[in-house]
Amino acid sequence: MAKISSVERNKKREKLATRFANRRARLKAIAKDRTATPEERFEASLKLAEVPRNSAKVRVRLRCEITGRSRGNYRKFKLCRNKLRELASNGQIPGMVKSSW
Repeated sequence: MAKISSVERNKKREKLATRFANRRARLKAIAKDRTATPEERFEASLKLAEVPRNSAKVRVRLRCEITGRSRGNYRKFKLCRNKLRELASNGQIPGMVKSSW
């Protein structure tokens, strides 16, 4: 089980990322636009620097929904490898069976 503070911090980052997504995209588009004047591009990059760092989508870490583990996660299930295997062995994930030969 991961520390509760780590899980909560990640949830906060997810909320910030969704809240500032439009503003970030707009400012990034202006900053990358070659047809805009250099002053506009520089001003957009300054405003982008003022946006909270934790609002960036890359700062969000994929964590297991059950345990909060940050490593070995499957995006499709949002579970870590340990819990995925456990639930699949118990037959709680439809269509998934543990292979054996």
